[in-house]
Amino acid sequence: MVLSTLRSQFPTLEQSNDGYPLCYLDTAATSQKPQSVIDAMAHYYRFDNANVHRAAHQLSARATSQYEAVRDKLKQFINAERRQEIIFSHGTTESINIVANGLTEQLSKGQLILIDSAAHHANIVPWQQLAKRTGAQVKPIPLTADQRLDLNAYKVLLQQQPAIVALSHVSNALGTLNPVHELVSLAKQAGAITLVDGAQAIAHMNVDVQAIDCDFYVFSGHKMYGPTGVGVLYGRYDVLDKLTPLMTGGEMIKSVSFEQTEFNILPNRLEAGTPPIAEVIGLGAAIDFIESLPRDQVHAEEQALLNYLQDELRKLGDIVLYAAHSDNIAAVAFNLADEHHQDVGILLDQQGIAVRCGHHCAMPLMQTLGLKGCCRASIGVYTNKADIDNFINAMKSVKELLL
Repeated sequence: MVLSTLRSQFPTLEQSNDGYPLCYLDTAATSQKPQSVIDAMAHYYRFDNANVHRAAHQLSARATSQYEAVRDKLKQFINAERRQEIIFSHGTTESINIVANGLTEQLSKGQLILIDSAAHHANIVPWQQLAKRTGAQVKPIPLTADQRLDLNAYKVLLQQQPAIVALSHVSNALGTLNPVHELVSLAKQAGAITLVDGAQAIAHMNVDVQAIDCDFYVFSGHKMYGPTGVGVLYGRYDVLDKLTPLMTGGEMIKSVSFEQTEFNILPNRLEAGTPPIAEVIGLGAAIDFIESLPRDQVHAEEQALLNYLQDELRKLGDIVLYAAHSDNIAAVAFNLADEHHQDVGILLDQQGIAVRCGHHCAMPLMQTLGLKGCCRASIGVYTNKADIDNFINAMKSVKELLL
């Protein structure tokens, strides 16, 4: 098994918590980082620390070369058509804000924005703000009883010819997988601009943006074994090029005078200021790490591990699972009977188990489920069967204590 050999590459996982081995089941919040990513960033700071694009000296030349090489890696990694379609941001949230702000001048009063009901707040709030600026209207795409997007309701909403459709590739709270190829195709037939939040998908699936055919696809480095503080905005060139820049200033300009400013061409036009250089280089190392793996085999092993986790939770009894489908990606949402999720999380932490508890930045989804919050266990390439067994044993003791 591939996954059983990878744990040693992640130094954070070597520690213990009050004598318990660390069992990290919070990858959906942020993944741990392999040594290769840590080393790549340290190497930049030690030997190549300089700003990019702006100097004639060797340090800057090396930094620029490394930085721009990651753009080329990303073009291949997600199968973009052009390197200029890759924009570096500080994360998924900023990427969505760049798009939502950039579309302000293209939207008018009364136009419709459709949003996935299970979306992360980062894929809700920027569209609400866009609606406030333009007089547009936001409507959620309903869920079915088993917490999947309701395709029939979606088709009915598309008859209103929305201007924008914002989707999740994978729900961060539930792990449910959306059929984005079909959803995007239907949206395009209705004339909508489409954005897909791929933050929870990018580390676990092969993503082909040309096959999905979306206008924008966004994700973060820190959820794909890379550093925090860096994200990616992919956009089809013709649509991306029409965005009004969110940030203005250095680097994104072609010329400046006190009379007027002329913006640069893509990708520079949407990358104002000093970029997250070390983080981009770390992201490049994370891509190398992911691509070094037999991805189809890794995906199959992750799916088997997730299904094992779901089954073991069901066997415990008094566990409520939410949208626990066999094709979910890397996450399980649950509660222990009527116990408060935070109490469960604290008691698990006392046994070295790290899970996420709360609303998972998906409060509208929690309201739909009739919950104030829940627990979420999520896995990565370093998760093994022993982690799941340790977690289940800890849950047994929590259940005995609370029920």
